[in-house]
Amino acid sequence: MSEKKKKLLEVKHLKQYFNVGKSDLVKAVDDVSFDIYEGETFGLVGESGSGKTTTGRSIIHLYEPTDGEIIFDGRDINKLKTKQEKHAFRREMQMIFQDPYASLNPRMKIKDIVAEGIDIHHLAKNDAERSKMVEDLLEIVGLNKDHSSRYPHEFSGGQRQRIGIARALAVQPKFIIADEPISALDVSIQAQVVNLLKDLQKEQGLTYLFIAHDLSMVKYISDRIGVMHYGKLLEVGTSDDVYTKPLHDYTASLISAVPVPDPEFERNRKQIVYDPAQETDDANKPRKMHEITPGHFVRCSEDEIAKYKKRAASYGE
Repeated sequence: MSEKKKKLLEVKHLKQYFNVGKSDLVKAVDDVSFDIYEGETFGLVGESGSGKTTTGRSIIHLYEPTDGEIIFDGRDINKLKTKQEKHAFRREMQMIFQDPYASLNPRMKIKDIVAEGIDIHHLAKNDAERSKMVEDLLEIVGLNKDHSSRYPHEFSGGQRQRIGIARALAVQPKFIIADEPISALDVSIQAQVVNLLKDLQKEQGLTYLFIAHDLSMVKYISDRIGVMHYGKLLEVGTSDDVYTKPLHDYTASLISAVPVPDPEFERNRKQIVYDPAQETDDANKPRKMHEITPGHFVRCSEDEIAKYKKRAASYGE
């Protein structure tokens, strides 16, 4: 990513532990660091339980982080003390949730769901302006303005997710965390929602953290990709580099499991089996992110850098 690009979000050594002080301590996110530049989409992938969603929720402070820094637009979110500061931050960062039905109040009409942020932040001067804003938002996400008087159960999964996107857009945020926004949708609808997100990004200058376990979809929407496993970030690079030139064994294993619409290829392909014992940390050889090729980072020890550089060279130019 060009140095001229502004860093909108900096995550530094983020830790999110649960059951601290108990025998069943869970290190859901363990020392994760990455940057997201203004106007880009940063994809975060990994299998279920890898810590992707917890990372997103910790960034937006749905969870209070155990440790680490989250710098958003030059401000340390953990140091926001006053109600006004927190209020302003919540307007600039929004979230689209995985389950489009569970995240919508079934007792509220669509116009009130979408207008929640408008009401909280006092963005409309009167009811007429509020209604016009809601109707415009529904049309932006591909719904009819007449839908505003209906309830969530009257819509399909794809339509409900569009309502969730409209709600996130209502406060004109700079940054949106999309937490597996398509995993609960039919395959035929997934591409429509992803294309909508891409169009909105161009039109409104949005920046995304796109969380998913579908690597092929993440490659399609993302500029850069981070790969997580067991709460740790293992690899970060451009979407093309991570997808076509994976350096970490876990990334290679993930990519080897991506379905390909070619029966002959599927019959003969061999999936790479990953041994998580490789990630066991040695106190004498601590692992951290190292830049192997320009913009392509891998979590490894000093002794392993040569191995990864050799692997990168094997892909050629």
